[in-house]
Amino acid sequence: MFWIDTHAHLYSDEFLTDQQAMIQRAIDAGVTRLLLPNIDESSINGMLMLEAAWPENCFAMMGLHPCYVRKEVEPQLRLIKDWLKQRPFRAIGEIGLDFYWDKSLTEQQLHAFRAQLQLAKEYKLPVSIHSREATRECINEVKALQDGGLSGVFHCFSGTLEEAREIIDLGFYLGIGGVVTFKKSGLDQLLEHIPLENIVLETDAPYLAPTPYRGKRNESAYIPLIGEKIADIKNLKIEEVAGITSSNAQKLFKML
Repeated sequence: MFWIDTHAHLYSDEFLTDQQAMIQRAIDAGVTRLLLPNIDESSINGMLMLEAAWPENCFAMMGLHPCYVRKEVEPQLRLIKDWLKQRPFRAIGEIGLDFYWDKSLTEQQLHAFRAQLQLAKEYKLPVSIHSREATRECINEVKALQDGGLSGVFHCFSGTLEEAREIIDLGFYLGIGGVVTFKKSGLDQLLEHIPLENIVLETDAPYLAPTPYRGKRNESAYIPLIGEKIADIKNLKIEEVAGITSSNAQKLFKML
């Protein structure tokens, strides 16, 4: 039995004191593949150093996070394009829209999202989509460009059942993390209606730690706790949850 964490910011400053031990804890817990979404130019070196240190376990994505989009976004997008030309990445991410913190750069966010979806099609890579307070808008953007050439995951999914079904119909997966273990999240009721074949697991470490670590630093070793909760919701054995969600992630990120 092994697990895949499809979204973890393990290069984050929150891990500076114990990064190597933290990754070893994940591996010891059976979480043997860790996908690292990029944020902006400041996170690239740390991410690639981690991948170089753990080449069989850590896999880098390349993208510009919507919360880090600047007013002058074109230089940021040029940097993403330059990196994609230099070497292979597992996905384009973390990309998308975030209307929770600030809507003043909505046009720049939309431009960056659309440009990076096109890059995903060009490089035949999946995308990791951030959609905080913008799930409907992200679905619409993917729909507008989906011609069979887009694949990916709506990371940290928190939308409605209708939105979940639309995402699945677009050929995308739902990324489920620690929020599913929160008592009032409502994700447990939604997941009763979603086949396991449409789900991948993630931590979003160091954020959104599952119960009983809620409010503390998250890490990839906690993926089995998320798997346990999903097994309870769907009345399955934990081995089945591990097997199907890991197979989904392997297929999506071409890790077979």
